[in-house]
Amino acid sequence: QVELVESGGGLVQPGGAPRLSCAASGFFRSYDMSWYRQAPGRERELVARISAFGVIVNYADSVKGRFTISRDNTRNTVYLQMNSLKPEDTAVYYCNAKNQYSDYWGQGTQVTVSS
Repeated sequence: QVELVESGGGLVQPGGAPRLSCAASGFFRSYDMSWYRQAPGRERELVARISAFGVIVNYADSVKGRFTISRDNTRNTVYLQMNSLKPEDTAVYYCNAKNQYSDYWGQGTQVTVSS
């Protein structure tokens, strides 16, 4: 069992650079970790993914060059550094842990980009 708790969201001005954190309990190291987001009226979409040992990283085209995903396996935490935020980045951001056996989700953290 893995429990995921996201933090770091809130109201951010356009161009801002917040960092989201996802703290995991349980056996963290065996999971690929991802950040998804869901905006009102839209489907949940993958933002970024990092493999279990951080070797493989993937990003959605919409965030490439602006967002960076990383993980610290000693702290059981995955991060999403978001730079140059735009209003269209407004969404609930969810942390996901997945391996061949299990799939876990956090409760989400709201990020609102507005002046």
